[in-house]
Order: sequence, then structure tokens, then C-alpha cells
Amino acid sequence: MVRQNREYVKHKIDYFEATDEKFSSRSGLLLLSRYIQTIGITSLLAERFSFLKKNKKGTPLWSIFHQLILFFIDGTDLSMRYLDHLKKDPSYAGTIETDDKVMLSSHAAKRFFGSVSHVRVWLFRKVLQTLFLWRLNIEKPQIIKIGLDTMVLDNDDSLKKEGVEPTYKKVKGFQPLQMFWGRYMIDAIFRNGKAHSNHGNHVQRVVTHTVQLIRRHYRKDVPIVFLADAGFFDESFLRLCEEKLQVGIILGGKMYGNLTERIEQMPDDAFFEYTKGRKSWIYTELEDGRKSWSTSWRTIYAKPISDDEGQIVFEYARPETIIYTNIGMDNEITTSILKLHSSEGEEVKTISPQAIINDYHMRARDELVNRALKDFGTEHLPFKRFTSNAAYYYLMAIAFFIFEAFKKDAAGPTVEITWYAHTFRRKFLDFAGQIVSSGRRLKIKINASLIERLDISRVWENSITAPPITPLAIQ
Repeated sequence: MVRQNREYVKHKIDYFEATDEKFSSRSGLLLLSRYIQTIGITSLLAERFSFLKKNKKGTPLWSIFHQLILFFIDGTDLSMRYLDHLKKDPSYAGTIETDDKVMLSSHAAKRFFGSVSHVRVWLFRKVLQTLFLWRLNIEKPQIIKIGLDTMVLDNDDSLKKEGVEPTYKKVKGFQPLQMFWGRYMIDAIFRNGKAHSNHGNHVQRVVTHTVQLIRRHYRKDVPIVFLADAGFFDESFLRLCEEKLQVGIILGGKMYGNLTERIEQMPDDAFFEYTKGRKSWIYTELEDGRKSWSTSWRTIYAKPISDDEGQIVFEYARPETIIYTNIGMDNEITTSILKLHSSEGEEVKTISPQAIINDYHMRARDELVNRALKDFGTEHLPFKRFTSNAAYYYLMAIAFFIFEAFKKDAAGPTVEITWYAHTFRRKFLDFAGQIVSSGRRLKIKINASLIERLDISRVWENSITAPPITPLAIQ
């Protein structure tokens, strides 16, 4: 053991003192603040909710939305009381480009969420839909694949909140119906905990409206495919997509006894193997319709024989999957998909079962979006009123959409699209900066090595040149 001589152990810092200079530990929020102003989301929200502001006194409506979106993106503490801490921090106000005098307090935020009525809270959905169309017209996909899922928000310790009810995950909370396109959450219906996947006519309404929006504001002829698990299994959903909307549907089914018997009686040469990466399935194809159904649908049975690591799965541990679809049948959606492949130089005459299995298993990305949203925000909603919690949830979803769009627009070696919020905050938001005033101008000083490492010059340029949102008359 080496013995140290205390004489050589010198203290580098002997004392501390207070200063009025503005230092920020979340300087990356400045880039998000500038991005939010550039795309015009706060103006869009202020216009949609102009009725909430009766007079010009107090914090402007656009600033309320600006602060709350950045409050969600910051994510340090999503309780209302944390706003009181931020209100007292002039460095935070400077970072998000907001005057100290109009910073929100917890009481002001509670009044704001409480002022949203049950009738008007659904306007947040119109904003989400506008954001979806904004990204569609930027990214211009040739085929649009949309996932449907529900997400349980665990509020098991808050039984006095309106709408907190038992869910299928054996906790009490809320269970919104959500719709995803890639990493974007494009629409949602905030619901109580008992509202299962096929509750009421929610699915039919949200799917119909989304198809109408795409065809009216993007392209009439673009192929659209919906993907959903067995929780949405219902013939009316299949017929809506096939007969009325003429879009594709890949839907998980249920292994009823007579269907299991039918598959067991099929000869061995009716089964084939499909491998992707290290994972393999055996599958077969047939047509099936339940006894009460008027139509039979293309049906694919699949069972894994090896997992993602290439390890053989024991027979008793192989989950059986049954998939119902209208893709590959004699209909308009099949023709449009085959036409798309032909235009890309591929000779495709049929849509293979392997392609359907692959798309259905890609539906698992929706679960990852649910996880990403929970990582970004919170499951624990702060209010007793159902409508106030709905407003909080929708604004969190809008902030999450902006977060994903920013990563896409600023993508590069320093901002990766696949980052979850926790990683993004740790690697990109959490760096120090000093806000100073010089020559009647405000600037933020950042260490030169950080500017180089985070490529802040490029991200800054992308933030101030991002394509603005085009407000649309969405009914």
C-alpha cells in the first residue's frame, strides 16, 4: 500500500460563491427552441386554441405552447411543480428564448390544462394529423404502412382520477388507441382503462378519417396498408378496408379449435420454411372465414422454429400466428402494390406469404414506439379531471412527434434517428453554455470542443432551415 504525503495533496477549489451570470446545463434545448419556432408548431396550436385566451394579459398563448413542448422534451421532471423551479431559473428562460416575465408557473399551467373543455380537447388530434401530413409531403413515401395499437398508461396508485379503470395488463389506468407511421405517432384517441382495442367504433372512425386525409392532402393513388394485432380481429374491420376504403389490411387472428384441426390435417408438403436473418418460420397458406362471416380471406399460418439468435425453439414454446389479409387477393390494393413494384424494375406477379409474414412481424415496431413514447414522457398523468389529463397526454404526443421530426431533420453523426429520449437528452441536450448580452444581442457561449464534437454548426443550420408546417383545413 502506497502512503500519500498530505503535503502534496492540494485542493484545486477552496470555496464557492454566487453569481448573477447565466449558465445553462441544458444548452441543447436552444436548438430545439429554434427548430420549434422555424416549423411554426406553436403558431398552429395558438390558432387552433385561440378561444382559450380571453385577453392579451399574461403569457401569450403561443409562448405557453412553446414552453410546454420544451418542458416535455427536457423531461427532467414532468410534474407541474417543476415549472415553479424553472420559473425561478433565468438561465433556463434564456436557453428556451423566453422572457423571464412570461415563464409559466405550476398554477398557470394547471389553469391552462383545466380550461380545455371536453368538446375542444379533440382539436389536439387535428394538430397531430396536420403534423402527419407535413411529414408525408416531406418524405414522400411510395407506400404507406400504418400500425394500430393500444398503450396502457399505468396510474394504479391514482384511483380517484376520472377514467382510471382496470386494463388488460392488470393495472388501473388509461388505454388510448394509437396510430403510428414509422416512428411518428400520427393520431390517437385518449380513452379510459376499460376501452379495449375494438371498443365502440373508434377503430373504424380513425382508420376511415386517416385514409381520407391521405387521399385528399397527399396522393389519391398511394397504396395504404394497415397492420394490427389480434386485439383488433373483427370481420367488420376487414370489410371496411377491403370494400369501402380499398386499402390493405394485415390483421392478426385467433387460433380457434376448428382452424387448428384444419391446419393439423394439412399434408407436410403444404408447409414451407421462411428465414430472415437468423430467425426461421414454417408457414402455410389457405383461405379462411369464420362461421358468421360472409367472406373468406387470405390466411397465413406461421410458427417460429428458431429465434432471433438462431437458437432452435422447443416445440412447446413455439407461438402460433394466424394472419388474415386482403393483400394478394383479386382487388385494387393488390394491383396498386404490384404496379408499384413493377415501376421500380421488379418483376413481381404475386405478393408472397413471406412478405406478409415479414410485414406482420414488423408491426412489432409499434410496440417500440409505445416504449419510446413512455421513455420520452410519463405514464403517470397529473390531474383528476379526465379532460385535463387528455390535454396533457395529447400535448405530450405532439412534443414527441416534434422530437422525432427534429432527429430526422437534424440527422447525422451527432444525432441518430434511433435514439430514445433518454439517450438523446444525455448525449445532445446535456451540455453547458453561458448566456451573455453583448451589443444589444444575446448569445450563448459553448466550449469549442463541444461545438466540434456535437457538430452544432450543422445542427443549428438545419434547425433554422427546417421546412415549416403548412396549416391545412382538416375537418
